[in-house]
Amino acid sequence: MAQSVARNKQYRRGGLGLRQRHNERQNEDYMNDDIIMERSAYNVHFKEPQGSYESTFDRMIADGVISTRGLGKDPFIVDELIFDVNTAYFENGGGYDYAVSFFEEAYRCAVEEIGGEEYVLSAVMHADERNKAVSEQLGRDVYHYHLHVVYVPVVDKEIYFKKNNKDPEKAGKLREVIKQVSHSKKWPKLKQFDENGEVMRNEKGKTILVNSYSLLQDHFHEHMIQAGYIGFERGERKSTREHLSDVEYKTQQETKRAAAMTAVVEEKTEAAAALDVVIGGKKKEAAQQQKQLDGLNAKTAVAEKVVAELEEIEKIGHSRTITGAVTVPSKLWDKILNLIKEVFKSRDIIKGLRKKVNESAPTITTLEKELAQEKRARAADKASISDILEYNTAKSRAPRRLAETIADIRRQPPEQQRQDRAITKSQSHTI
Repeated sequence: MAQSVARNKQYRRGGLGLRQRHNERQNEDYMNDDIIMERSAYNVHFKEPQGSYESTFDRMIADGVISTRGLGKDPFIVDELIFDVNTAYFENGGGYDYAVSFFEEAYRCAVEEIGGEEYVLSAVMHADERNKAVSEQLGRDVYHYHLHVVYVPVVDKEIYFKKNNKDPEKAGKLREVIKQVSHSKKWPKLKQFDENGEVMRNEKGKTILVNSYSLLQDHFHEHMIQAGYIGFERGERKSTREHLSDVEYKTQQETKRAAAMTAVVEEKTEAAAALDVVIGGKKKEAAQQQKQLDGLNAKTAVAEKVVAELEEIEKIGHSRTITGAVTVPSKLWDKILNLIKEVFKSRDIIKGLRKKVNESAPTITTLEKELAQEKRARAADKASISDILEYNTAKSRAPRRLAETIADIRRQPPEQQRQDRAITKSQSHTI
């Protein structure tokens, strides 16, 4: 569905010359290579300027049509309405002639918003800007139609006699109403309401205000629908698609996506760094557990050595005399006595150490599994980051080609996987 766009821009006196040269095609060349000067004859004026924008403005002051009374230094004195709809909308509706009819009605809408045609300096439909994307798609030149309406923003300003006027009948009464030039009063800030009709406020409790010309899109869309021009919807609120070619808009959107993906890359990088910390902590914990286990094993080895010596001593007892007495050398006897003392101590130590070894084994196994899971997660994150970086590289090298490729893929039906038929043994042939 095509979308309409209506926006308002404001200019100070110093910016009027540049705006006029662009709108009225008074430059010899333009930075925008989409403008085809040979096509400028197709541009349509619904109101032609009477001299320069600046001189017309000064003449309106001199003739009393408008007043700058009360304005500050270097104020905004001229505004511009821009009306736009997708290029394809006009191609489908009938091309150039349909666009002329459409924007002639859009000009009527603009006059209603402005408050009268006498305040319009210029109204011109541009038909000389080539749309590259649609032209390449259709294989022929297609032009992007849109309307510029330059005008003086005025409001009714009531002037009263002073309350201490010498004439009592005039004191404090309305003296006159002037057409005051004022961009801020023409397009004041408005309160924003929620679905329940309540005034919306920010976190600090202040009322949320929006520009009143944000309602311009509503008025434009409603006016055109009532006039019989259908087949398009109101543009997105706070949209940046205003007066952009399709390629420029797509490039802008892809740039936003790239920025979002860059943020994802940064987030993944931070996550990877955090993962390193986690893995490092797990490794440290595992190393500590292993160290404790090594210590337990060492103590167990000592205890087992004592048990082996006791078993050797026990064998001595099997060598007896005829009377059944056991003959033991005095040095060995002292050793036996010491070992007997230690054996009772060692039994409890061995029992406790073996219990600790058995308790530590599941912990080591669990830590090894957690380390393996962390390594797999890190490998997956690195692969995801690599894919995103490759996309950003492609985007920076060929943004337009990428945008066109994405658009082409979206137009095509989804690919279907073809299942290869298995060749049965009865159908196979041996060569």
